[in-house]
Amino acid sequence: MKYYEDLEVGSKVSFGHYEVTREEVIEFATKYDPQPFHLSDEAAAETYFGRLSASGWHTSAMTMRMMVEHFSTEQMASLGSPGIDELRWLKPVYPGDTLRVEGELIEKRQSRSKPHMGFTKNRQTTFNQHDEPVMTMISNGIIRVRDPDAIAD
Repeated sequence: MKYYEDLEVGSKVSFGHYEVTREEVIEFATKYDPQPFHLSDEAAAETYFGRLSASGWHTSAMTMRMMVEHFSTEQMASLGSPGIDELRWLKPVYPGDTLRVEGELIEKRQSRSKPHMGFTKNRQTTFNQHDEPVMTMISNGIIRVRDPDAIAD
C-alpha cells in the first residue's frame, strides 16, 4: 500500500490504455452531452471537429477510469478528492483514438486538523496515440497517512 509518506513531489507516472469507440462516444453524448457534433458525422463535418468527436466530459470520464485503475493497481491509500483546480480540453478525441495518462505530483501537505490524511495536487495530461496532449487537469487528492504522529510537511 502506498501512503502519503511514500509520495515525492516531482515524481512522475505514466499509465492507462483506453480505446475510444464510436458506440461509446454516441452513447455518452446521448445521455450527458447531446450536442450534434458528438452524435452525428454529418453535423460534426460542419464544425471545427470535422468528424464525430467525444465530449470533453467523456474524455474526463475516460481519464478518471484510467486513474482509478492505476490507483487500484498501485494500491494507493486514496481517500477520494475534493475536486479539481483546472481542466482544459486541448484537442478533440475521436473514435479510434487510444488514450493514456501521465501524472506528476506537484504539491503535498499533511492536514493539521486531521493528521491521518494528507492532500496532494497532481498535474494530469491525457495523450492520444500520437503522443499529442488532448486534456490537462490539476487534480486534488486526499491520501491516508501511515504515521499520523509524524511531523507534518
